[in-house]
Amino acid sequence: MKRLRLVPDGTNINFMRLRFICFALGAIVILGSFVLFATKGLSYGIDFRGGTLVELRMPTTPDFGELRAKVGGLGLGEVTLQGFGEPTDVLVRIQAQEDGEKGNQRAIATLREAMGPDVDFRRVESVGPTVGEELRMAGLWAVLAAIAAILIYVTMRFEWQFGLGAVIGLVHDVIFIVGIFSLFGLDFDLTTLAAILTMGGYSINDKVVVYDRIRENLRKFRKMELAELINKSINDTLSRTTMTAVTVILSIAAMLVFGGPVIRTFNLAMMVGVVIGTYSSIFVSAPVLLYLGLKRKPDAAKEEATPARP
Repeated sequence: MKRLRLVPDGTNINFMRLRFICFALGAIVILGSFVLFATKGLSYGIDFRGGTLVELRMPTTPDFGELRAKVGGLGLGEVTLQGFGEPTDVLVRIQAQEDGEKGNQRAIATLREAMGPDVDFRRVESVGPTVGEELRMAGLWAVLAAIAAILIYVTMRFEWQFGLGAVIGLVHDVIFIVGIFSLFGLDFDLTTLAAILTMGGYSINDKVVVYDRIRENLRKFRKMELAELINKSINDTLSRTTMTAVTVILSIAAMLVFGGPVIRTFNLAMMVGVVIGTYSSIFVSAPVLLYLGLKRKPDAAKEEATPARP
């Protein structure tokens, strides 16, 4: 039975020729993400910002203009409304109240009274501002700890150049995702953070596959130029890389379409992460080895280049 291959055998794309363009694009993306984060910031969810999230199901399709005027006049501070899921579903975000949890409970009771008995309160979540700040810092430390652990793991398995190259690619991926969420004002909450950590595991696994082939070829082809060797290694693993990415993207697309709004930000972050993680494995983490002083070990096996005797 013939196996499905997205990349034909013998493919020889010159990825190294594009490395300077890709490095420049990466620098622009990172700089742009920092600028967006500094000027626009992230749209933190209730998990990080503190406040109350209420999911309503209205008896009929609501008029959002009237609904905003109605809820805005309740004296609950900053309140945002958005539609999602079914036409009758409404998501209400209420800012954290001054007197903490008691204030949040009063805000929910006020909203219930204003909405009336015909409105179904399907989900209510409250987080205090202090807890939200603690969760934000814990999330930051979780990402930093994951990056440090990955650096140690890849360095122990390969060499320090590979570890640093993997971390450079991973940081590129994380900053890109944060920039996308800042640019489009998407909710950044604990679910998104979980997606970033999950994406980090996928991205590193993808990079380790390419690095393993580079290490193997370093031992096999002692006289081959390093840029040519890295290019050959990327092409050797290209079929596996693309096949894995496509199958994961198809799975995420199914969850994005049928999974509902609760895990939508998780799926979006994963979708972006898989695409950018695959890109960085080929165009960032592998080419950057050229500039990290990667050398062959003196006791490496000799190149198997002797032609077979007739």
